Amino acid sequence: MKAKAVKAKPYLLIAPSIVLLCVFCIYPIFSIISLSFYQWDMVTPFKKFVGLENFITLLGDAQFYRTLANTVIYVVCTVGFGVSLGLAAALYLSKKTRVNSFLQSVAFTPYIVSLASIAMLWMWLMNKDFGLLNAVLAFVGAPPVDWLGNPRIALASLILIAVWKSVGYNALILVSALQTIPPYLYEAAKLDRAGAWSVFRKITFPMISPTVFFLTLVDAIASFKVFETIQIITEGGPQNATNTLVFSLYEYGFRFYKVGYAAAIGVVLLAIILIFTALYFKVLSKRVHYQ
Repeated sequence: MKAKAVKAKPYLLIAPSIVLLCVFCIYPIFSIISLSFYQWDMVTPFKKFVGLENFITLLGDAQFYRTLANTVIYVVCTVGFGVSLGLAAALYLSKKTRVNSFLQSVAFTPYIVSLASIAMLWMWLMNKDFGLLNAVLAFVGAPPVDWLGNPRIALASLILIAVWKSVGYNALILVSALQTIPPYLYEAAKLDRAGAWSVFRKITFPMISPTVFFLTLVDAIASFKVFETIQIITEGGPQNATNTLVFSLYEYGFRFYKVGYAAAIGVVLLAIILIFTALYFKVLSKRVHYQ
């Protein structure tokens, strides 16, 4: 009896986490898949089963493909610039000095500030009439830019905000990874008279590749789920230039009360993230060096 109790103890300890996972993660996934086969407006007590009609309508909508393209552009640019600039900053901040310690704290600050506060701050910075960015442009004699009102620039402006917020976090994580690289590897490279680029390519990057791998995946999933900045700053405009899958899901579900259609968008987004994650692990995991 005592041996059985000992064997059951680990399962009892993880039971609360398993219950929370099922209630807040597993159940919502199956629920949204089920809702995607129905028509429902959250008002009528009964749902109308329509099968694949929501998906057929979604895949035949040109606006969906525009929204999908916006999402892909946002994810690729945010992750690409966020991780690259974070790595560049980490290489500079990896030296243990008092100035770098202060700069690390400053760089990390945007990550801990709420997205709502950041959105309000950047709305002022990018204001067409009295924003700080246009004031700087006017000071150097350049014409003002409609950062959030021009369909060609609005998405790039949101990408700039996302990169600004993520760079500090990425840099701090990468600094930690850089500081774990054994010094004797650099000493051996110095004896071999290896150049800076050769050292980075053959020693530094391979040693921190698991961290880069992790950051790229986490940033990509977070970028797919972007909502707050779009909701506060642009609301998907102008001319749907900043509309993404998650914001489109919110609009159809909670503004137009097309819950089944919104659920179909959610299922498509879930499938895209799963495919992206699987391909990412398949293609790039072999290039990650864990030793």
